[in-house]
Amino acid sequence: MKNTKLSKLWDSLHSSYWFLPTIFAAISFALAFAMLTLDRTGYYGAIEEWGWIYTGGADGARAVLSAIAGSMITVAGTVFSITIVALQLASSNFGPRLLRNFMQDTGNQVVLGTFIGTFVYCLLVLRIIRGEGDGYSQFVPQLSVTVGIVFALASIGVLIYFIHHASTIIQVSNIISEVSTELDRAIDRLFPEKLGRSLSKSNNQVAQIPIDFDSQACPIKANGSGYLQTIDDEKLLKIASQHKLLLRLKYRPGKFVVNGSELVSVYPRARVNRKLVKQINDTFILGKERTEQQDIEFPIAQLVEIALRAISPAVNDPFTAIRCIDRLGDGLSRLAQRDFPSPYRYDDDDNLRVIAEPVTFAGLIDVAFNQLRQYGKSDVAVTIRLLEAIAIVAGYIHNQQERTVLLRHAEKIWRDSRREISEQLDLKDIEERYEAVIKKVMEF
Repeated sequence: MKNTKLSKLWDSLHSSYWFLPTIFAAISFALAFAMLTLDRTGYYGAIEEWGWIYTGGADGARAVLSAIAGSMITVAGTVFSITIVALQLASSNFGPRLLRNFMQDTGNQVVLGTFIGTFVYCLLVLRIIRGEGDGYSQFVPQLSVTVGIVFALASIGVLIYFIHHASTIIQVSNIISEVSTELDRAIDRLFPEKLGRSLSKSNNQVAQIPIDFDSQACPIKANGSGYLQTIDDEKLLKIASQHKLLLRLKYRPGKFVVNGSELVSVYPRARVNRKLVKQINDTFILGKERTEQQDIEFPIAQLVEIALRAISPAVNDPFTAIRCIDRLGDGLSRLAQRDFPSPYRYDDDDNLRVIAEPVTFAGLIDVAFNQLRQYGKSDVAVTIRLLEAIAIVAGYIHNQQERTVLLRHAEKIWRDSRREISEQLDLKDIEERYEAVIKKVMEF
């Protein structure tokens, strides 16, 4: 993936609450400097003719800007407090993994940045105002004060937006929709994206792996612990091509890496040196939490977590779980239509250079349905919707392996329901959905 580290940096900035407010504060600083420069020239053009320029004295300008600055910092504190409460509610009701989605919400960051930017602007202009009794020549930056008033009016509109936004962002339907959108974006970004080129010839890919690979490969160990967030694919392939190496990756993005565990096997070991080890280690970016940047399982796991919390005895909200299952069915249907990239990656000369840890359709189906089946097996509505979702996904499969995976999960759900549910009419409904899955899969 191009510019992997730059993309990771932007993802970190986008997930922070300081980046956009800092940008707004810097813009306010530059704007205050520009407006004060115009005030010193004394030329306002058509704006002055329209009568929109502040015409009061120094005391009035100080009072106006002081009121704006004081109110803005107060409102910014209130906005921050409401945001923290929203984060706490999200963590307790939907799971701590959802906090990342709230942190990435641009609306909250823009609101906070607007109030802080207005405060900074008013504070900078306020210090320049001089009255007749201040020991200096009088200077009232009329255009700058006018812009401060405009900022105050705009901030009122932003406050109204925030009230609406804060009341909708924590609604479960909105949260599920946002996570589903992240899943769709991850599918479009990662599939059928390839690392290097697929071998265009009909050669046997596995045959290119040296017979003595296991005995002659050198393990490169991780120099830190954390979740593997991204791999700089292009750089890794470039390193392998330049040194004529074959690399086998032991982890894929989303997996937890323990310090000292084997990240990569490098063949042949004779070409491995300290510099090469550092270069390869630098292509693996570890972090404290999982991200969806290269980890397609992460948004699927988020939807599963919301559903599991909803069907827990403490909450008992199957309707939310059903919404999550609907979104999972939609996402898995899209995945079934995509070509999963081969783990074998080649350079421009059709030489095998990297063997990646693959993401499989079976693995994604397991992530989506295993826990929901295990914890929702006594819930009739959830069981029925799981089978319906599998039937929907079955309409998009295109190979025998995917067919086998869906049949296996449908059979597990059917067996669990017969053990956990005693009502015969409910079992009849479940059996009808199970037979519908069998029929749909057999159409392939």
